[in-house]
Amino acid sequence: MSEYYTPKRTRNLYATKSKEPFKLSRSKIDLFVECPKCFYLDRKLGVARPPGFPFALNSAVDALLKQEFDIHRLKGTKHPLIKKYGIDAIPISHVELDNWRNNFKGVQYLHKSTNLLIFGAIDDLWQNSKGEFIVVDYKATAKAEDITVLDKSWHEGYKRQMEVYQWLLRKNGYKVSDIGYFVYCNGKADRKAFDGKLEFDVTVIPYKGSDKWVPKKIKETYKCLNSSKIPKASEDCDYCNYRDAVSSVL
Repeated sequence: MSEYYTPKRTRNLYATKSKEPFKLSRSKIDLFVECPKCFYLDRKLGVARPPGFPFALNSAVDALLKQEFDIHRLKGTKHPLIKKYGIDAIPISHVELDNWRNNFKGVQYLHKSTNLLIFGAIDDLWQNSKGEFIVVDYKATAKAEDITVLDKSWHEGYKRQMEVYQWLLRKNGYKVSDIGYFVYCNGKADRKAFDGKLEFDVTVIPYKGSDKWVPKKIKETYKCLNSSKIPKASEDCDYCNYRDAVSSVL
């Protein structure tokens, strides 16, 4: 059996009658948006989608960016990228920042009416002159074209990701700017030689978020988890379409 995938698990599943808060990550909310059936199979029945392989280069870029911005965080100065794009912000220190960046802790909020403990880990936190927190997310890829706008279909998930973070911080009592930023690192394959290093073009893309959809979606996930019926799959879910195609020929 593959060490990367366990077909069925029994731990950390939603139990209808449990009085303990159930932890629901930002990514699982997005899974529900993508496909309610996959979400139900994962969180209620313990059958997750096959995972993708880890992107070690992306993780390395994230770690280096955090170190780079942390230098300016300690000094209370603007990063050169913030200066370049004329952004009213500096990387801000906070006693909870290490927890908020931790994938297993993140920014947390107990949604009392559903008893769901919503959480998500941010990449970075800036603050503007109004005292508002600014959510910042790092992205890394390698595309031939310049990346200056979020206009691809998969970018919708990135936008929802930021909006959940904004909602979580607001529910914790913080003033949060509607404008967040994506620090997008694009690996370049058009250099003359590798020379043991990969060069990136880095752009900072603003995004004006709206978290109004989040409470409604949390209630929908709660209703889904408490249902005794497996919901219908999304029409464009590749995983469910694959399962159906396999079932049709067996």
